[in-house]
Amino acid sequence: MAQFVLQDGQLLSKEQIRCFMKHISLYILTYVSQGLKVKGLLAVPDGSGPLPAVIYCRGGIKRVGMVRKRRIVSMAQRGFVVFAPYYRGNEGGEGREDFAGEDRYDLFHAIDVVQGLDEVVPGPVSLIGFSRGAVMAMRAAREYSGVGPVVVWGGVSDMLDTYEQRVDLRRMLKRVVGHPKKQAEAYMDRSPALWAEEIHTPIYIVHGTNDSQVDIGHARKLANALEEAGKPYTMALYTGLDHRFPRKEDEKALDDVFAWLKEKLK
Repeated sequence: MAQFVLQDGQLLSKEQIRCFMKHISLYILTYVSQGLKVKGLLAVPDGSGPLPAVIYCRGGIKRVGMVRKRRIVSMAQRGFVVFAPYYRGNEGGEGREDFAGEDRYDLFHAIDVVQGLDEVVPGPVSLIGFSRGAVMAMRAAREYSGVGPVVVWGGVSDMLDTYEQRVDLRRMLKRVVGHPKKQAEAYMDRSPALWAEEIHTPIYIVHGTNDSQVDIGHARKLANALEEAGKPYTMALYTGLDHRFPRKEDEKALDDVFAWLKEKLK
């Protein structure tokens, strides 16, 4: 009997779930990444398509920083098909995430899945990376094809700085990434500011100046690295705001982000 082989980037199921907002359809997708079945949330605006797509790369790890329906629906209301991978090991997905290491393939293969959706216009897929999700997005821009403009929102740009600044995360980082001296390369691979010259798509940096979780220095370091490498970027710093913006400011920032994406996709 022939054995069915799972292909990376293969969409296995698309299950519609209830959405609290009219004119937006929500689905749970199950797809294949490195042979693992992983899941994510898809939001599709009703009406005539196909539409441009954006993948939202969540921050945190495991239960911290999980994908929130409200945020994904809010993005979709701006005229984009939005997909948010949960990453391996979450919400019933197989495997174990490793903070922008092997789990970056869950984003890479999500790009393939999104590009194959009937609701999506052919072409590059934009990425919005929040917090550690920014490392995922930047690694995709560095290592994978089909990536459109990238938004780095409250993003980590140097994982060694994160290790120094976030004493509360050191135990997790040692367990998941390794010791910064013994596994220095693993930290460098997760530090976009160290390889900005390898990025070939426009970058939009969003950061609150009072960010207590990812210091504003990460935004400035990435901007300086892109500047030195002669790469196109835009930076919007929000005075006095923390890691997560209050709703009103968040919606305004989203308006600016999606206006920028539409401009770059023309």
